[in-house]
Amino acid sequence: MPDSVFAIIGSMTGQVLLRRARARAGLTQRQLAQRAGIAQPTIARIEAGAADPRVETLERLLMACGESLLAAVRPGAGVDRSQMRELLSLSPRRRLDLLCADVAGLRRLEAAR
Repeated sequence: MPDSVFAIIGSMTGQVLLRRARARAGLTQRQLAQRAGIAQPTIARIEAGAADPRVETLERLLMACGESLLAAVRPGAGVDRSQMRELLSLSPRRRLDLLCADVAGLRRLEAAR
């Protein structure tokens, strides 16, 4: 089990995650390479942003720093906001008219049951 798990708010690249984890662990790239069994030039490329590591590779490197990668669903991820933008572009009066029409339609459906 890792010594620490850090909550990352927003999106952070593997480059930033790895660099910060290695700094917190007080490791050089060479020391991290030895611990993780990953070549030091690979670590250097990741930290320079020249390579995007696979999730498995990033997890292995973070574990060698005593940390862990934790994935969580971001609220609102995958939400289609096009209808929201379309409605918000309307005047408040027009939105209210549409709401009333929707309510009337729902009442007709309810009565048809």
